[in-house]
Amino acid sequence: MDKHRIGFIGLGIMGRPMAGHLLAAGYELVVHDLDRTAVDSLVAAGAKAAASPREVAQQTTLMITMLPDSPDVEAVALGEDGLIAGATAGAIHVDMSTIAPSVAIRVNHVLGQKGVRCLDAPVSGGDVGAQKATLSIMVGGDQATFDEVLPIFRVMGKNIVLCGPAGSGQIVKACNQVLVAVTIAGVSEALVLGAKAGVDPLKIVQVLSGGLARCGILENRGQRMVKGDFAPGFRLRLHHKDLNIIMRTGNDYQVPLPVTSVVHELFTAAMGKQRGELDHSGLLTVLEDLAGQEARTQPTTEA
Repeated sequence: MDKHRIGFIGLGIMGRPMAGHLLAAGYELVVHDLDRTAVDSLVAAGAKAAASPREVAQQTTLMITMLPDSPDVEAVALGEDGLIAGATAGAIHVDMSTIAPSVAIRVNHVLGQKGVRCLDAPVSGGDVGAQKATLSIMVGGDQATFDEVLPIFRVMGKNIVLCGPAGSGQIVKACNQVLVAVTIAGVSEALVLGAKAGVDPLKIVQVLSGGLARCGILENRGQRMVKGDFAPGFRLRLHHKDLNIIMRTGNDYQVPLPVTSVVHELFTAAMGKQRGELDHSGLLTVLEDLAGQEARTQPTTEA
């Protein structure tokens, strides 16, 4: 696979640095995105631009997508001008987006009928993980295809696990997003409680980060949350989208999600307050509102 040219579609907060790591590792890259500025930045680094997903597929044998939601993946993969229109038998499609497991299985099935091998490979680690190439990558698909793509995964991430057949990567990502959302809510409640009781919230972060309550949210977002810095590493609206998927998936498998349901409502409240462009740790602002706790600084979405 080292000699193959790679296509990369979706150059957002996560996709752009991921694609950049592939370029830096010496892979030939063909890129496509609706944002021409993002495309130009990769072209300046040595990539080749393509005008459509079909054109990406025509020029590559391994195609990576990193897109916002299930309909975007379906359109790019299966649309009239999508990957399916240009891909040849034996090619590989790796979708690293976070989408509904049912959609991942459908894309796998439809592309598979044309001889395209598929992996669903969503990631965790946020913008920091994408920039540092330390993403966790959870993969659904067959062992042989996974083994073939593994060297490429290792350019973008560190913790790479084949979780099971098609759709399994998305199931595990749903589990990940449950835990992250619930943790953000828990950290937010702790900070608001302590701050309203008169304790310096930075001290709260310092203490909790060294005990059993330590977690990635405190480590990567704790001080920024206290300062009201919600520049997006992972936008709140996208985590809300993930929670919508999770609630549907829980219903599909008849799994009650009582805690996640409450957190989902908090994220929905944040969306109702027009806070979808904040980092997902901006959920703190909803807890502050509920407690009548004035934010210490003006929330920002500036990168």
